[in-house]
Amino acid sequence: MTVKTDKGDSAFKGLRGILWPIHGFELKKFLPMGLMMMCILFNYTILRDTKDTLVVNAPGGGAECLSFLKLYGVTPAAILFMIVFIKLANVFNREKLFYIVLTPFLAFFAAFAFVIYPNKEALHMSVTAIQSAQAAMPNLHWLIPVVGNWSFAIFYILSELWGSVVLSMLFWQFANEITKVTEAKRFYGLFGMLGNVGLLLSGPTIIMTGMYAKTLPQEVDAFGTNLKLLMSAVLVSGLVLLATYRWMNKNVLTDPQLYQPGQGKKKEKAKLSVMESFRYILKNPYLGLIAVLVLSYGVAINLVEGVWKGQVKIAFPDMNDYNVFMGQFSTWTGAITILLMLVGNNILRKLSWTKAAVITPIMVLATSAVFFFFVWNGNKVSPFTPLLGTTVVMVAVIVGQIQNVLSKGTKYSLFDSTKQMAYIPLDPEAKVKGQGAVEVIGGRAGKSGGAFIQSTLLALIGGSVSLASLTYILGPLVCVICLVWIFAVGGLGRKFNALVASKEAEKAAEEKAAEKEPAPTTAGAAS
Repeated sequence: MTVKTDKGDSAFKGLRGILWPIHGFELKKFLPMGLMMMCILFNYTILRDTKDTLVVNAPGGGAECLSFLKLYGVTPAAILFMIVFIKLANVFNREKLFYIVLTPFLAFFAAFAFVIYPNKEALHMSVTAIQSAQAAMPNLHWLIPVVGNWSFAIFYILSELWGSVVLSMLFWQFANEITKVTEAKRFYGLFGMLGNVGLLLSGPTIIMTGMYAKTLPQEVDAFGTNLKLLMSAVLVSGLVLLATYRWMNKNVLTDPQLYQPGQGKKKEKAKLSVMESFRYILKNPYLGLIAVLVLSYGVAINLVEGVWKGQVKIAFPDMNDYNVFMGQFSTWTGAITILLMLVGNNILRKLSWTKAAVITPIMVLATSAVFFFFVWNGNKVSPFTPLLGTTVVMVAVIVGQIQNVLSKGTKYSLFDSTKQMAYIPLDPEAKVKGQGAVEVIGGRAGKSGGAFIQSTLLALIGGSVSLASLTYILGPLVCVICLVWIFAVGGLGRKFNALVASKEAEKAAEEKAAEKEPAPTTAGAAS
């Protein structure tokens, strides 16, 4: 069978080159990967919006609880998961590892909606007990609701890990293994564009289930019904994801036109232990710079989101109203992201890696500065004071929504793609274990870094102080973090270009040597 080679951008002209630079024979590989990413982001969006609704509106809770939960719940869970993942990676092959990691997530989300949440009154602390503990320990005012509503906390933790584990690790490790650099320049931006159809589908799903729940009789637990519908959608999407991955392994990875295992690979190194993996990452400045990018995004976006979600709770105190608003936010995020994907995919192909990667920190810096300015000015008056035809709090909510949509749009369209491209030139060990540690630990450390800052300030001040009142500290801090992020992009860009050039020179030398090597003679073969 003749194996077709990748022709890169040269085969595509005009509008086709802008919108759909995919060869016909590549659709068998490209479309299932796009479907997988769509299912992952569909679930990610529903879980993200639902977890926030649960914790922010929990008895005694608020947006301020999120920083404590991320620091003392999500971060230890991420570290524990990474240790277990590395152990499992040494025992199971890639395909079995995918099933083993994904199945428990889906099982818990189904159990939460149909078993745990309906019995929350018997499982959680009462509102009176939470309020009494808050009065007795004012410095732990926002941590107590996290403990008191412990099943919500577990749901939040696993929902947070879904993005890091299933998207950043399982999907992108699979994509990096079966995709060449020349394909990635054309594929990765479009993966994100197709994947963000999941946001367009999840937003209306959240809105419709929330609106339906509000029509139910008062004696029915409206949000409980809403939760069952949403988790059913998550379960169906997860099963489609598993089936598509299985189909890829049976029909795509066995096709030499689309995948050649081991082609151009060097002799595989021995697998590292957990501690050896940590030391390997710490000694690798290339992985260190990728970690700085992940950390910077996590800290910056967490500091902004904590303040914004506090404003959203003031504007929408009802759980279903809160969830419907977040569904609308997700719909706008998906629509804007797809538009940015069209632009971003061409930026990846036309501009250098560095120029494409630096757009995200610049966007986060500019939009965050505007948001903090509005919140800081709004703190001087009542949240419901009229402003621009609405109220002060709604202006802050809308500006924050714009900030989040634009930041996430550039993140999905450019940050994720350029970050994943940076892993491709690495050796197999760094791709699997190095990427795993950077994504799970780096991603969680980024969010926990922001959570540490917020929770420390809240604990030191004590009582029911809000994050919005701390914008004079958080705003300038986000600006500094974005500047560090920009400098890290420059350093990583230089290393990435040098590594790609080295790999290409090495490949060219091998091909030249193979051309000069004489064919074996009949006599030589007989001897």
